[in-house]
Amino acid sequence: MSPATQPRYPDLADKVALVTGGSQGIGAATCRALAANGARVAVNGRDPAAVEALVRAIEDSGGTAVAAPGDATDEDALRRVRETVERALGPVELLAAFTGGKGAPAPVTELGPERWREVVETDLTSVYLTLHTFLPAMYERGAGAVVTMSSSAGRGPSGANAAYAAAKAGVSMLTTHLAAELGRQGVRINCLAPSAVLVERMRRAIPAEQLAEMAASYPLGRAGSPEDVAQAALYLLSDASSWVTGTTLDLTGGRAAA
Repeated sequence: MSPATQPRYPDLADKVALVTGGSQGIGAATCRALAANGARVAVNGRDPAAVEALVRAIEDSGGTAVAAPGDATDEDALRRVRETVERALGPVELLAAFTGGKGAPAPVTELGPERWREVVETDLTSVYLTLHTFLPAMYERGAGAVVTMSSSAGRGPSGANAAYAAAKAGVSMLTTHLAAELGRQGVRINCLAPSAVLVERMRRAIPAEQLAEMAASYPLGRAGSPEDVAQAALYLLSDASSWVTGTTLDLTGGRAAA
Protein backbone atom coordinates (compact mmCIF):
# COMPACT_ATOMS: atom_id res chain seq x y z
CA MET A 1 0.00 0.00 0.00
CA SER A 2 1.53 3.29 -1.09
CA PRO A 3 1.54 6.40 1.12
CA ALA A 4 -0.91 8.01 -1.32
CA THR A 5 -3.52 5.35 -0.56
CA GLN A 6 -2.96 5.15 3.21
CA PRO A 7 -6.03 5.85 5.36
CA ARG A 8 -5.47 9.17 7.06
CA TYR A 9 -5.38 9.56 10.83
CA PRO A 10 -4.46 13.23 11.35
CA ASP A 11 -4.04 12.79 15.11
CA LEU A 12 -1.00 10.54 14.50
CA ALA A 13 0.99 13.40 12.96
CA ASP A 14 4.10 14.30 14.98
CA LYS A 15 3.41 11.58 17.57
CA VAL A 16 6.43 9.55 18.66
CA ALA A 17 5.87 5.88 17.83
CA LEU A 18 8.02 2.85 18.64
CA VAL A 19 7.55 -0.51 16.91
CA THR A 20 9.43 -3.45 18.42
CA GLY A 21 10.04 -6.23 15.93
CA GLY A 22 9.74 -3.41 13.44
CA SER A 23 12.44 -4.22 10.90
CA GLN A 24 10.50 -6.78 8.84
CA GLY A 25 7.08 -8.27 8.11
CA ILE A 26 4.12 -6.86 10.02
CA GLY A 27 6.33 -4.60 12.12
CA ALA A 28 7.94 -3.02 9.06
CA ALA A 29 4.55 -2.49 7.41
CA THR A 30 3.35 -0.79 10.60
CA CYS A 31 6.41 1.48 10.68
CA ARG A 32 5.77 2.53 7.08
CA ALA A 33 2.06 3.12 7.71
CA LEU A 34 2.74 5.23 10.81
CA ALA A 35 5.34 7.30 8.98
CA ALA A 36 2.95 7.83 6.05
CA ASN A 37 0.52 9.30 8.57
CA GLY A 38 3.10 11.74 9.87
CA ALA A 39 4.22 9.90 13.00
CA ARG A 40 7.88 10.05 13.96
CA VAL A 41 8.83 6.40 14.05
CA ALA A 42 11.50 4.54 16.01
CA VAL A 43 12.28 1.20 14.38
CA ASN A 44 13.38 -1.57 16.72
CA GLY A 45 14.73 -5.00 15.83
CA ARG A 46 17.68 -7.25 16.61
CA ASP A 47 19.32 -6.86 13.18
CA PRO A 48 20.89 -3.36 12.99
CA ALA A 49 21.35 -3.60 9.22
CA ALA A 50 17.68 -4.40 8.65
CA VAL A 51 16.64 -1.62 11.03
CA GLU A 52 18.84 0.92 9.23
CA ALA A 53 17.57 -0.20 5.82
CA LEU A 54 13.96 0.43 6.82
CA VAL A 55 14.83 3.80 8.37
CA ARG A 56 16.46 4.87 5.09
CA ALA A 57 13.44 3.68 3.09
CA ILE A 58 11.06 5.68 5.29
CA GLU A 59 13.25 8.76 5.05
CA ASP A 60 13.49 8.37 1.27
CA SER A 61 9.67 8.40 1.19
CA GLY A 62 9.59 11.69 3.10
CA GLY A 63 8.93 10.25 6.56
CA THR A 64 10.75 10.66 9.85
CA ALA A 65 12.39 7.60 11.40
CA VAL A 66 15.26 6.68 13.68
CA ALA A 67 17.02 3.39 14.28
CA ALA A 68 16.62 1.88 17.74
CA PRO A 69 18.06 -1.65 17.46
CA GLY A 70 18.03 -3.96 20.45
CA ASP A 71 16.83 -7.28 21.81
CA ALA A 72 13.33 -6.97 23.28
CA THR A 73 13.92 -9.99 25.51
CA ASP A 74 16.70 -8.06 27.30
CA GLU A 75 15.64 -5.46 29.89
CA ASP A 76 18.92 -3.54 29.67
CA ALA A 77 18.73 -3.44 25.88
CA LEU A 78 15.19 -2.06 26.07
CA ARG A 79 16.34 0.64 28.49
CA ARG A 80 18.94 1.66 25.91
CA VAL A 81 16.26 1.66 23.22
CA ARG A 82 14.15 3.99 25.36
CA GLU A 83 17.09 6.32 25.89
CA THR A 84 17.85 6.37 22.15
CA VAL A 85 14.26 7.18 21.22
CA GLU A 86 13.81 9.85 23.88
CA ARG A 87 17.09 11.52 22.92
CA ALA A 88 16.22 11.56 19.20
CA LEU A 89 12.45 12.08 19.19
CA GLY A 90 11.08 12.47 22.71
CA PRO A 91 8.96 10.20 24.94
CA VAL A 92 7.12 7.33 23.25
CA GLU A 93 3.41 8.11 22.82
CA LEU A 94 2.43 5.20 20.55
CA LEU A 95 3.80 1.73 21.18
CA ALA A 96 3.47 -1.38 19.02
CA ALA A 97 4.95 -4.37 20.88
CA PHE A 98 5.33 -6.77 17.97
CA THR A 99 8.44 -8.82 18.79
CA GLY A 100 7.83 -12.56 18.36
CA GLY A 101 7.39 -15.26 15.78
CA LYS A 102 8.56 -18.60 17.21
CA GLY A 103 5.48 -20.50 16.02
CA ALA A 104 7.08 -23.24 13.90
CA PRO A 105 5.19 -26.53 14.32
CA ALA A 106 6.58 -29.06 16.80
CA PRO A 107 4.83 -31.94 18.61
CA VAL A 108 4.62 -31.32 22.34
CA THR A 109 6.50 -34.58 22.90
CA GLU A 110 9.48 -33.01 21.11
CA LEU A 111 9.11 -29.56 22.72
CA GLY A 112 11.78 -29.68 25.40
CA PRO A 113 12.13 -27.23 28.31
CA GLU A 114 14.87 -25.23 26.59
CA ARG A 115 12.77 -24.66 23.47
CA TRP A 116 9.71 -23.87 25.62
CA ARG A 117 11.61 -21.15 27.49
CA GLU A 118 13.01 -19.71 24.26
CA VAL A 119 9.55 -19.40 22.68
CA VAL A 120 7.93 -17.94 25.79
CA GLU A 121 10.80 -15.46 26.20
CA THR A 122 10.45 -14.31 22.60
CA ASP A 123 6.66 -14.21 22.33
CA LEU A 124 5.46 -13.28 25.82
CA THR A 125 8.28 -12.07 28.06
CA SER A 126 9.43 -9.63 25.36
CA VAL A 127 5.99 -8.01 25.46
CA TYR A 128 6.03 -7.77 29.25
CA LEU A 129 9.52 -6.24 29.25
CA THR A 130 8.57 -3.74 26.54
CA LEU A 131 5.50 -2.65 28.49
CA HIS A 132 7.49 -2.55 31.72
CA THR A 133 9.97 -0.21 30.03
CA PHE A 134 7.59 2.20 28.31
CA LEU A 135 4.30 2.19 30.24
CA PRO A 136 5.51 4.11 33.32
CA ALA A 137 6.11 7.31 31.32
CA MET A 138 2.70 7.00 29.66
CA TYR A 139 1.14 6.46 33.07
CA GLU A 140 2.81 9.59 34.43
CA ARG A 141 1.74 11.69 31.44
CA GLY A 142 -1.81 10.30 31.55
CA ALA A 143 -1.83 9.45 27.86
CA GLY A 144 -0.69 6.73 25.49
CA ALA A 145 -1.84 4.06 23.08
CA VAL A 146 -0.40 0.55 22.89
CA VAL A 147 -0.97 -2.38 20.55
CA THR A 148 0.33 -5.87 21.31
CA MET A 149 0.57 -8.87 18.99
CA SER A 150 -1.13 -12.19 19.70
CA SER A 151 -2.07 -14.72 17.01
CA SER A 152 -4.95 -16.93 15.97
CA ALA A 153 -2.79 -19.66 17.53
CA GLY A 154 -3.45 -18.03 20.88
CA ARG A 155 -7.20 -18.07 20.28
CA GLY A 156 -7.68 -21.74 19.47
CA PRO A 157 -5.87 -24.93 18.39
CA SER A 158 -3.64 -24.55 15.34
CA GLY A 159 -0.59 -26.01 13.68
CA ALA A 160 1.76 -23.88 15.78
CA ASN A 161 3.73 -25.34 18.67
CA ALA A 162 2.17 -25.42 22.13
CA ALA A 163 4.62 -22.95 23.67
CA TYR A 164 3.78 -20.36 21.02
CA ALA A 165 0.05 -20.90 21.50
CA ALA A 166 0.36 -20.49 25.26
CA ALA A 167 2.57 -17.40 24.92
CA LYS A 168 0.22 -15.70 22.47
CA ALA A 169 -2.80 -16.46 24.65
CA GLY A 170 -0.82 -14.88 27.47
CA VAL A 171 -0.27 -11.71 25.42
CA SER A 172 -4.02 -11.36 24.92
CA MET A 173 -4.78 -11.80 28.62
CA LEU A 174 -1.94 -9.48 29.65
CA THR A 175 -3.47 -6.85 27.37
CA THR A 176 -6.94 -7.29 28.86
CA HIS A 177 -5.59 -7.09 32.40
CA LEU A 178 -3.53 -3.96 31.76
CA ALA A 179 -6.40 -2.20 29.99
CA ALA A 180 -8.50 -2.46 33.15
CA GLU A 181 -5.57 -1.34 35.28
CA LEU A 182 -4.49 1.63 33.14
CA GLY A 183 -7.70 2.97 31.67
CA ARG A 184 -8.32 5.66 34.28
CA GLN A 185 -4.77 6.89 33.73
CA GLY A 186 -5.60 7.65 30.09
CA VAL A 187 -3.61 4.76 28.61
CA ARG A 188 -5.31 2.46 26.10
CA ILE A 189 -3.98 -0.98 25.19
CA ASN A 190 -5.37 -3.41 22.62
CA CYS A 191 -4.20 -6.59 20.93
CA LEU A 192 -4.15 -7.97 17.37
CA ALA A 193 -4.56 -11.68 16.63
CA PRO A 194 -3.82 -12.35 12.96
CA SER A 195 -4.19 -15.67 11.19
CA ALA A 196 -2.07 -16.57 8.14
CA VAL A 197 -0.20 -13.45 7.04
CA LEU A 198 2.07 -13.75 4.01
CA VAL A 199 5.32 -12.43 5.42
CA GLU A 200 8.54 -13.19 3.56
CA ARG A 201 9.44 -16.00 5.96
CA MET A 202 6.21 -17.82 5.08
CA ARG A 203 6.66 -17.24 1.35
CA ARG A 204 10.13 -18.79 1.52
CA ALA A 205 9.09 -21.76 3.64
CA ILE A 206 5.85 -22.85 1.94
CA PRO A 207 5.51 -23.87 -1.74
CA ALA A 208 3.44 -21.48 -3.87
CA GLU A 209 0.82 -24.14 -4.63
CA GLN A 210 0.30 -24.82 -0.92
CA LEU A 211 0.05 -21.09 -0.22
CA ALA A 212 -2.63 -20.76 -2.89
CA GLU A 213 -4.65 -23.61 -1.37
CA MET A 214 -4.38 -22.05 2.06
CA ALA A 215 -5.49 -18.65 0.77
CA ALA A 216 -8.50 -20.18 -0.96
CA SER A 217 -9.65 -21.73 2.33
CA TYR A 218 -10.45 -18.31 3.82
CA PRO A 219 -13.96 -16.87 3.33
CA LEU A 220 -12.43 -13.73 1.79
CA GLY A 221 -10.50 -15.90 -0.65
CA ARG A 222 -7.02 -14.74 0.26
CA ALA A 223 -4.46 -14.82 3.03
CA GLY A 224 -3.60 -11.67 4.95
CA SER A 225 -0.81 -9.25 4.14
CA PRO A 226 1.43 -7.34 6.55
CA GLU A 227 -0.34 -4.18 5.38
CA ASP A 228 -3.73 -5.60 6.45
CA VAL A 229 -2.43 -5.96 10.00
CA ALA A 230 -0.68 -2.59 9.91
CA GLN A 231 -3.96 -0.85 9.05
CA ALA A 232 -5.65 -2.45 12.06
CA ALA A 233 -2.74 -1.27 14.22
CA LEU A 234 -3.14 2.29 12.91
CA TYR A 235 -6.80 2.29 13.91
CA LEU A 236 -6.07 1.05 17.43
CA LEU A 237 -3.23 3.54 17.92
CA SER A 238 -5.27 6.49 16.66
CA ASP A 239 -7.98 8.57 18.31
CA ALA A 240 -10.46 6.87 15.98
CA SER A 241 -10.50 4.06 18.57
CA SER A 242 -10.59 6.37 21.60
CA TRP A 243 -13.28 4.28 23.34
CA VAL A 244 -11.63 0.94 22.58
CA THR A 245 -9.35 -0.71 25.09
CA GLY A 246 -8.74 -4.23 26.35
CA THR A 247 -9.92 -5.86 23.13
CA THR A 248 -8.26 -8.54 21.02
CA LEU A 249 -9.07 -7.96 17.36
CA ASP A 250 -9.12 -11.16 15.31
CA LEU A 251 -7.75 -10.68 11.79
CA THR A 252 -8.70 -13.93 10.15
CA GLY A 253 -10.17 -13.20 6.72
CA GLY A 254 -13.62 -14.27 7.87
CA ARG A 255 -12.56 -17.51 9.54
CA ALA A 256 -14.27 -17.67 12.94
CA ALA A 257 -11.94 -17.52 15.94
CA ALA A 258 -12.27 -20.33 18.48
